Amino acid sequence: MYKLVITESYQRRAKKFFAKHPEILEQYEKILKILCLNPQHPSLRLHKLSGRLAGLSSVSINISYRLIIHFIIRDEQIIPIDIGSHDEVY
Repeated sequence: MYKLVITESYQRRAKKFFAKHPEILEQYEKILKILCLNPQHPSLRLHKLSGRLAGLSSVSINISYRLIIHFIIRDEQIIPIDIGSHDEVY
């Protein structure tokens, strides 16, 4: 099982995001549980990013919203970086 590490900067971003999109909270919580149990689960659509976001990965919350994460395999940690629509986070 992977450990979710929430930073203060991510916490602020998530708070703003959920103030605008409270209807996504339940899906988000479900995605985090799946991510910690099995990051390779097909429903997450986990993929590595390139360009200025190289070294990070993305997980789909739903068709419209993404969660950008730093995925540290050796320490079994997942660190959320950003949350938002495709255009907002990429």
